[in-house]
Amino acid sequence: MDIKKKDVKETGDARKKALYFIVLMGIVSLFGDVTYEGARSITGPYLAVLGAGAGMVGFVAGAGEFIGYSLRLAAGYFSDRTKAYWPITILGYGMLISIPCLAFTNAWQLAAVFIIIERMGKGIRTPARDAILSHATKKVGRGFGFGLHEALDQIGAIIGPLIFSAVFILKGGYHTGFAILWIPALLCVAILLVARKKVPSPADLEIDDYCENEKQQKGKQDREKLSKVFWIYSLFTFLSVAGFASFQIISYHFKIHGVVSDPLIPILYAIAMGVDALVALIIGRTYDKIGLKSLITIPLLTVFIPFFAFSSSFIPALISAVLWGSVMGIHETIMRAAIADLTSLDHRGTAYGIFNTIYGGAWFIGCTLMGFLYDLSLPAVFVFVVFMELMAIVVFFRLVRSGE
Repeated sequence: MDIKKKDVKETGDARKKALYFIVLMGIVSLFGDVTYEGARSITGPYLAVLGAGAGMVGFVAGAGEFIGYSLRLAAGYFSDRTKAYWPITILGYGMLISIPCLAFTNAWQLAAVFIIIERMGKGIRTPARDAILSHATKKVGRGFGFGLHEALDQIGAIIGPLIFSAVFILKGGYHTGFAILWIPALLCVAILLVARKKVPSPADLEIDDYCENEKQQKGKQDREKLSKVFWIYSLFTFLSVAGFASFQIISYHFKIHGVVSDPLIPILYAIAMGVDALVALIIGRTYDKIGLKSLITIPLLTVFIPFFAFSSSFIPALISAVLWGSVMGIHETIMRAAIADLTSLDHRGTAYGIFNTIYGGAWFIGCTLMGFLYDLSLPAVFVFVVFMELMAIVVFFRLVRSGE
């Protein structure tokens, strides 16, 4: 075999290995999503049943996201410093057990604690997991790789809510649904351990390409700092996410105003997750072709969500679920892919930690404000969302110019 054919074969083998690993990690996320997305589809109504008001539902949702995302800053930095990407990822996924523990709650305060613990686990694992994934996606295309992972992830996000719908249809209660979630939580951790055994050093998948990429060879000094484009991108992230209504407050509206029945609320969430999976594959490929320009879809879709979500009839509620799922698919795909392209391999965990902290801070501020504004006046919610997304569009154009 001549050298050229050998190189082609080795490249093909590396790509297959990377693709296999992405699929395996996607299955891990699938079972993780069955667990926590199943819970997230009904935590708004569940907290309401336990006696929490709209303001507290918004606060718990926002606080959980903020604490979880804030932890990502420390988790990302720590993972870069120690290179303990696998142990940190495993620890974070292990904290999923807080979700089935909701089966034992009868007070909204205790339920809120378990919900926040799960978010903390996600915060701990995400920077390390995304850094691990970014190595593999280099071989298959950043957008496609993260899109494939997100699509598999969302299969679980569809199954989870449907479990609760089935429980409600069969006359079971919230506690029964949460108890069932012990199964996917344990399977998630078991498959993660298999993935670690199969690919103990994911960075090896990217090292060769990293060394050959001239854009990465600007010296140690450049690799030790985050670029101006990264910070502009972070500002765009903050503005666009702050105006993104959480499903908890949306489902709270569905429950309180009788827009959607209890069994149908998780079904709407499942529909949103199905749309998320489809959009992830499409937007991932789009990102690989046009890069940062694909981000304009985020504010353009986000701005319409509250107008449909906070209505009084089913069809607008359904449309809001489709829009919400579309935006989540874009968030979880190209927002993550862009970080890998905007930062060096040496500091990728830190970059993901900073990005996710900003994302979580925006979610916390947005969720909390929208929750309290909802109690005061719906038009105030609409004004807030429109303002944030218009500001995001302004920053988007600056981002595109800076990234060229």
